[in-house]
Amino acid sequence: MEARLAARQEKEKRTGKKPGGKPPSPPASGPSPTDQINLTDEDSRIMPVAGGGFEQCYNAQAVVAEGSLLVVAAEVVQAANDKQQLEPMVDKIMALPEEAGRPDTLLADSGYFSAANVDACANAGIEPLIAKGRQTHYPPLSERIAEPPPPENPTSVEAMAHRLKTPDGKRLYALRKQTPEPVFGIIKSVLGFRQFSMRGHQKACGEWNLVTMAWNIKRMFALTPA
Repeated sequence: MEARLAARQEKEKRTGKKPGGKPPSPPASGPSPTDQINLTDEDSRIMPVAGGGFEQCYNAQAVVAEGSLLVVAAEVVQAANDKQQLEPMVDKIMALPEEAGRPDTLLADSGYFSAANVDACANAGIEPLIAKGRQTHYPPLSERIAEPPPPENPTSVEAMAHRLKTPDGKRLYALRKQTPEPVFGIIKSVLGFRQFSMRGHQKACGEWNLVTMAWNIKRMFALTPA
């Protein structure tokens, strides 16, 4: 706030005119008369939902192993933005027993992209393949079959962007949609879990752990040889 006041005063001194609008004021120490609170679950947050609109929600995260489709890490957060969730989930993966193995590649959509997240994966010894933005559905044929030249002295983000354009990178990234999406779809449509029954962030975390555990048991039964 002090910086904004100083900038406002400097502009007034430079132009000789009083800037428009109200001068910045310090934040109020308590709630204002127009503030709202959710009386059902004050830990939940208003978040945008698919199809438009907003709802009082939590953000359920899951790391799914390609091939087995088992959930290897799960968390419930109070933030709608996914960018801040990748590094904590990588930490959960690295905290698993060594017998569980270690991933060599991490696939994520553009909602998880940031340079910090690319570096966090690299620091954990995991090669990230995170879309930098929305990809076109029907790229020209020349782009589909072309092998782009590698950049010279690339940053971690540039190196990842180059790999995403290679045939190997495209093949791996194509697995993203068929890895977590079926898990969330079956949890919703088959297990019938579409909303939290428990109230409070800690209880919601426990409920999501139970749901993903139920999915893992169901999945392991399907993977067991007859």
